[in-house]
Amino acid sequence: MSGEKKFGTSVFGFNKSDVNAYIEKILYEFDLRLKEKDDEISNLKLQIREMKTRYESAAQNSQTLSKEKERIASALITAQEKADSILEEARERANEEKIRLEEALEKEREKIIDIKRDIKTMKVQVVDMLNKYQGLLNEAENYIESKETEYSPDSENDGNENQGTYN
Repeated sequence: MSGEKKFGTSVFGFNKSDVNAYIEKILYEFDLRLKEKDDEISNLKLQIREMKTRYESAAQNSQTLSKEKERIASALITAQEKADSILEEARERANEEKIRLEEALEKEREKIIDIKRDIKTMKVQVVDMLNKYQGLLNEAENYIESKETEYSPDSENDGNENQGTYN
């Protein structure tokens, strides 16, 4: 074996100082390795604590982000519902306004029809009155012409008599 130590011999067995030196050397090496392992364990424990701290921080951040995500999602849902409600209300108002305007338009159309009918009636009345006045004017003109011919100086019947009365 490669790791075996050979001790020198003495009267009663192995040389005591060689054995003690070997044991001290092994104890020293063992203490060094034990100290290295303890340092390594301490470093690993420190890393574990750091990892736990990071994990707890990450878990807390994750929980905070999750709550924030839920709050934002809730706010978005509420905003969407409010927007939908506003749009629906606007549509209803627009439909009501459209109906109101259509009714007003229909009333105005009826007024226009009534006005046209009144204008036609008035036109007929004006034409009738003009015809009546034209007839009266024609009668007056005929009457005046007849009187004119009756009283004209060219007339032979009353020519001398009329001349004397006019002077």
